[in-house]
Amino acid sequence: MLEALGIDLKEIIFVIINFIILVGILVKFLYKPFLGILEKRKQTIKDAFDNAAAINKRADEKMASYSKRIANVEEEGRGIIIEARKQADLQAQIIIDEAHEKAEEIIAKAERSIELEREKAMMEMRREVATLAMMAAEQIVGREIQNVGQEAIVDEVIENARKTQWQN
Repeated sequence: MLEALGIDLKEIIFVIINFIILVGILVKFLYKPFLGILEKRKQTIKDAFDNAAAINKRADEKMASYSKRIANVEEEGRGIIIEARKQADLQAQIIIDEAHEKAEEIIAKAERSIELEREKAMMEMRREVATLAMMAAEQIVGREIQNVGQEAIVDEVIENARKTQWQN
């Protein structure tokens, strides 16, 4: 019946064998490597997300640590102020004017010290958060951020974060 159509059985078998060989070659040289590439890309993305999560966790831990430091500095400042007031009260019994002057100097010094420590802690926290954010951004995006405008972006992110979370 096939001979009536002008098709030879040998040609059909030859075409089928060629097709099977072609499919085998395509599977071996294209499909399997393609699947390997997809799996590597999937693993790379997963690793980037895992790394970003770890960096975020470290940033949260650092922020909690800095918040504790700031609270300790404020507590120390309050202690210094209280001690200064006690000393001023004792000296006020001897020489009232001199005691008032010393108390004001100690309070001013304590407030300056608190403010300096707070600013120092905030600057250190900004640097750490900026560094961690940059590392996370570089790994997630898979490329380095250009140096042009980098400080402005970091300052803007820190300013927005300060407005929402770090106001104390």
